Amino acid sequence: MGISWIQILVVVVLVILLFGRGRISSLMGDIASGITSFRKGLREDVDVLDEKASSVIDNETDPTKTDKKS
Repeated sequence: MGISWIQILVVVVLVILLFGRGRISSLMGDIASGITSFRKGLREDVDVLDEKASSVIDNETDPTKTDKKS
C-alpha cells in the first residue's frame, strides 16, 4: 500500500501550520543557497583539476617547460 495524495496533502498542511509560511520560505531559501554554493564549489574544483591536467599535458608534450608551481 502506497502513500496517497491525500496523506501527502495532510502532511503538507500540518507542516505549514506548525512552522508557518515565513519560516518554510526562509528554510527553502537557505537550502537553495546551499545547493548553489555546493554547485559553485564543484565547478571550481573541476576548473582546478582541468588546469592541473593541462599543465601536466603541456609538460609531457614539451619537456623543456618546467612546472614552477610544484
